Amino acid sequence: MTETNSRKILSKKLITHDGAFHADDIFASAALSIMLERENISFEIIRSRDPKVWKTGDFVYDIGGIYDESKNLFDHHQVGGAGKSPRNIEYSSMGLVWKKFGEKIAGSKKAAEIIEKRLCAPIDAWDNGFDLVENKYDVAPYYLQNVFFAMSPTWKEEDVNIDDMFLKCVELAKNILLREIVQAQDTLEAEEAVISVYNKTEDKRIIVLEKNYPFEYMLWTFPEPLFAVYPRKTSGTWGVKAIRQDPKSFNNRKNMPKLWAGLSDEDFVNVSGVADALFCHRGLWLAGAKSKVGAIKLAQIAVES
Repeated sequence: MTETNSRKILSKKLITHDGAFHADDIFASAALSIMLERENISFEIIRSRDPKVWKTGDFVYDIGGIYDESKNLFDHHQVGGAGKSPRNIEYSSMGLVWKKFGEKIAGSKKAAEIIEKRLCAPIDAWDNGFDLVENKYDVAPYYLQNVFFAMSPTWKEEDVNIDDMFLKCVELAKNILLREIVQAQDTLEAEEAVISVYNKTEDKRIIVLEKNYPFEYMLWTFPEPLFAVYPRKTSGTWGVKAIRQDPKSFNNRKNMPKLWAGLSDEDFVNVSGVADALFCHRGLWLAGAKSKVGAIKLAQIAVES
């Protein structure tokens, strides 16, 4: 089973186990593939449980019973495992690969840390049987691993090649990881911009942004902001959003006026007194206006209410 380019000579072997696949060996394959492709280094992915084959690998992961970063051996199934992340979660093969190569693949240490928390840590947790969430209902969250379970051949699909399905999963994982890298890099750029606006704002209860930055987690770290005003990317209008007491909760530091709840168009204009007001969410955390001036006015009224 190979990933090749006819214009290249195969030079690297990526070896993992055959049989059933999981998120950690899939994403470890994806991460290494992205790194090697960027360096224009050709490679093949080999799935085997033969120790003789393992010895031929340039990268061996999720198999072999050894973790040795210096030799690119990334297994975690041995007695004692392969250590824990700073979050106290045992590493899986993806976590180990990312620990060594994440900064190189993501483009910076900070971007790698974002992806480690968002993507790698949940994969590590799942693979090592560590629950990140409490299941309060008879319905469980649909995880990345469930996507790969769906891609696995069922007991009836005798004509489906599991190695081919594994490679399809690796391609999917590559696309996800590449998008996460873009998201992380752009988030860091937005963080600098939002902090700059915050520092320059006199009345820090209302932060007015000129672009639709992801601002919620950044502004939450400061004590003063109550509302953010920002351009709404898809509609060409302007939004006002309440800053949460905690970004993991739905509780606002300050709600918008109760009389605004659920209103829109003319009704909202009449009650708010803002000529181009568009709507207010009934949860009192989001409102909109046609213009930046109108949105700022809504935020000012909400602050003083």
